[in-house]
Amino acid sequence: MTMNAPDEIIHQTTRLRIMATLNALPVAEPIEFTRLRGILNATDGNLGTHIGTLEAAGYVHVDKDFAGRKPRTRITVTGKGRKAFEHHVVYLRGLLDDAVIPETATKP
Repeated sequence: MTMNAPDEIIHQTTRLRIMATLNALPVAEPIEFTRLRGILNATDGNLGTHIGTLEAAGYVHVDKDFAGRKPRTRITVTGKGRKAFEHHVVYLRGLLDDAVIPETATKP
């Protein structure tokens, strides 16, 4: 990925929102799937598919265990994922910078 191109994995809206949420957490802090689903207002299937894509890219780690007798899924952003998100944000900021017309260019 170059700085002049979006990260095609993160660029998709739901995955971008997942990564933004995970990057707002302290390093190595997981979020439970149900909490993330509520924050994003996503369905189980939709969220699961996008998390699977991010996991396959190495951007998130998924941990499945039990809390008592209830299954629990927790998602953590990886170092690779944080770096990819940071680069994607730089790309998006660059788009905004390019779109801003300098004040001097608008004066006659």
